[in-house]
Amino acid sequence: MLLWGLAQGLAKRSVGEVAPARFCLFYALANAVVSLAFWSSQDAPAVLAAEGRQFAVWGLLAYFLDGSAWIFYYQSIARGPISIVGTLSAAYPALTVIFSRVFLGELLTTAQYAGVAAVIAGCVALAYMPPAPEGARPQRRWMLYAGAAILIWGVSATLIRYAYRFPGAHEANMALFLGVGGLASLGIYGLLFGRGGTRHEWGRAAVPMATMALGSLLAAIAYKYGPASVVTPISGAYPVVTLVFAWIALRERPSRLQWAGIASVLVGMVLTTAGAE
Repeated sequence: MLLWGLAQGLAKRSVGEVAPARFCLFYALANAVVSLAFWSSQDAPAVLAAEGRQFAVWGLLAYFLDGSAWIFYYQSIARGPISIVGTLSAAYPALTVIFSRVFLGELLTTAQYAGVAAVIAGCVALAYMPPAPEGARPQRRWMLYAGAAILIWGVSATLIRYAYRFPGAHEANMALFLGVGGLASLGIYGLLFGRGGTRHEWGRAAVPMATMALGSLLAAIAYKYGPASVVTPISGAYPVVTLVFAWIALRERPSRLQWAGIASVLVGMVLTTAGAE
């Protein structure tokens, strides 16, 4: 959460108006470098070992879907109102909580469910932006793209946790799947539609993208040790960190709704630390 939040703030200050496809390419490459570095530093089981094949299949699928969700997300913000798209995307952890309960059988205490709800509500408040003045009517296709991104992110997070249940599961190999899955989705999309960019642009993107990739790595590891219905809402609460960074470094001032969102997330994070049943 911390690293993702810092990455968003650094990207806003350093990268600026980078084309979405090029951003996807930056992120895919950063994920690959960070994940490969972690994987190579660990004493992990053989990736293609027979006992770990199911883990590999589900892990690769999960991160291919994660990258695909990013593509749909950027397609939606390119065509639709960011005030709606951003708010909707912040609520995707709600789907993960539902999927984790139905398909993984994860049980939380009443306090934890209240905490998850508070975190999700806070994320929605933080992501909300007032609608822009009326202008040209946006295409309706953005709704399909936004819906696809939210659904796929929810499925992806659930599958990551599911993959860890198989024999041979190891966080280092999951990191490798994170990098490979990102290259197979975001990387290909970025190469097709986001090639180019100046050396200066690549240099400015290095730090925020590496920070974001490190956050993704830590989230991949967290899914091994914690339920998806808790890990996803907490890691998805990164707008709190972004808002604080923007307040300090960029001199932006949060609205009352955003302050309420921060309070809701903090309360929710306290509640979700209660012991599971």
